[in-house]
Amino acid sequence: MAADLKTDVLVIGGGPAGSMTAKWAAQAGASVLMIEKRQEIGSPVRCGEGMSKDWLHDVGIKPGRWVNLEVEGARIYSPSEKVFEINEKHAGNEVGYVVERVEFDKQLAIDAANAGVEVRLKTAATGILKENGKVVGAKVKQFGTTFDVRAKVTIGADGFESQVGRWAGISTNIAIRDMDTCLQYRMTNVDSDSRYCDFYLGKVAPGGYVWVFPKGDGLANVGIGVQVSQVQSMAEARNYLDAWIAAHPGYAKGKKIDMVGGGVSISAPLKQTVTDGFMLVGDAARMIDPLTGGGIANGCIAGKICGTVAAEAAQTGDTSKAFLDKYEKGWRARLEEKLYRNWLAKEKLTTLSDATFDKIIDALAGVRLEKLNVHNILKAVHEKYPEVTKEFEAFL
Repeated sequence: MAADLKTDVLVIGGGPAGSMTAKWAAQAGASVLMIEKRQEIGSPVRCGEGMSKDWLHDVGIKPGRWVNLEVEGARIYSPSEKVFEINEKHAGNEVGYVVERVEFDKQLAIDAANAGVEVRLKTAATGILKENGKVVGAKVKQFGTTFDVRAKVTIGADGFESQVGRWAGISTNIAIRDMDTCLQYRMTNVDSDSRYCDFYLGKVAPGGYVWVFPKGDGLANVGIGVQVSQVQSMAEARNYLDAWIAAHPGYAKGKKIDMVGGGVSISAPLKQTVTDGFMLVGDAARMIDPLTGGGIANGCIAGKICGTVAAEAAQTGDTSKAFLDKYEKGWRARLEEKLYRNWLAKEKLTTLSDATFDKIIDALAGVRLEKLNVHNILKAVHEKYPEVTKEFEAFL
């Protein structure tokens, strides 16, 4: 049996939110151990690889070789393929860079390690340690050997399927309608426009959308997200994606060289993300945008707050829920309103017919929106098709 370990802060999960949390905790003076159950950070990729860039500076990330392509904007296609074009400045959370996620995740882990974080790979949490109802670390397994890691503050950054949160006593239940099943091919020899990320709405992807993120030189990520409650299986999602590709000659002639699949939460954020000695961050805390399915920016923004609070708690010796609520209040002030509003919009959008989507995109096609958000979109639609926005009156 390996010797037990002690640290100020234990971060479980080495994705962007985990690395960001670990880095900021270490920079604030805490001793930090980050564990990752896989043998390689960032792989396998479960991401469309599109992200915005306006938040990077705030959290101390410098663009590097992980930037694959800088795009001008996004194009949103209605079921009849009317198109609404938005430039990167107004395109919200999912446009700016197309990235190599493996490189990006690795760079964040390098930044964390350079800040003083100890990183252990192939190391999985198998349970939570508690004393008098308070989380005091985790049971861990590495190469078949189990040991305890005792920590002043433990952080669950173990992704959408987070078990750690549940073990710590936080309800992470999720409804079927709040989950998407996603599948993506990397394709070569396709005719994608490297200036734009493209999104296709309607029955081509029930409750979700088809996306095309260009990677340059005839390469593109072509993927689909569909609401779990509207399909029977991942195979059905693949059928929808294959049908879309077959109907578009510029992609039908392409070759698939890679395939990834997985689940994404499109839920409202969790009602609680802290308890005594413990915090949840990133996808594990349901910080994924329910409209776009994008979670990198939110996870990193929350990670900075989480790491800073964790270090402060460890240094003052106050790791109570009352103290850690600083993090709860901090991330909610930054992210919660938009996440909740987008969840409400998602609830409505997943019920719309193709005819309604056509009207929405038609109404937007000639409009210059100063800022792309649900409210501005509905205002523009209301002017041309007031009947479409009746159901959305709460947003107006």
